[in-house]
Amino acid sequence: MAETLTDKQRDKALAALNGWVYDESANSISHVFKFKDFSEAFGFMSRIALAAEAANHHPDWSNSFNKVTIILTSHDAGGLTQKDMALAKIIDEILI
Repeated sequence: MAETLTDKQRDKALAALNGWVYDESANSISHVFKFKDFSEAFGFMSRIALAAEAANHHPDWSNSFNKVTIILTSHDAGGLTQKDMALAKIIDEILI
């Protein structure tokens, strides 16, 4: 099982990400992505699903028409780990 990040590690990793927000009460990071339409949002989710499966680390997420909300935390570790930050970085790169 991965170890949770310290506050300093979390803040440093968050600074390198694009628009992710820390939720102290859930010990998670989240991001809301908006797209042109449902098809574009669903395509984005499909690309993330493949990356998440390859990393064996899966997001909590939802989709409503053109909006995708993603929450990352490592449930088995009880908070944020490097796995969450690595997946967030991959998600950021998928947008480019």
